Amino acid sequence: MEKENVQVRYSDAELAEFKEIILKKIEKAQADLDLIKSAYMNDLNNGTDDTSPTFKAFEEGSETLSKEANSQLATRQEKFLRDLRNALVRIENKTYGICRVTGKLIEKERLKLVPHATMSMEAKLQQR
Repeated sequence: MEKENVQVRYSDAELAEFKEIILKKIEKAQADLDLIKSAYMNDLNNGTDDTSPTFKAFEEGSETLSKEANSQLATRQEKFLRDLRNALVRIENKTYGICRVTGKLIEKERLKLVPHATMSMEAKLQQR
């Protein structure tokens, strides 16, 4: 049986392409995180000084919820940024795009959508 030519890793040109995608995502994710944090720091007082008592009561209840939601959003965003930065390290090591379970290359389409992916869809589906 003839052994097919299997690509072991992405080429430097392909890695550079992925690096561009990741750097753009990091920039956007950092801006989003800054926005979340500033909303959190501002105590959500964005000029919503409505005098309606029912609005005030609603606002105080939702403020607690918003702080919690903002905190969770910020935590998720920080993890996303960390995952993206780890992907950059893998690009530098030339191990980017290699599934940590199967050792095969992760599909290009998947990496373009989820550039911090460390598993192929095959491995992801096996986890379930």
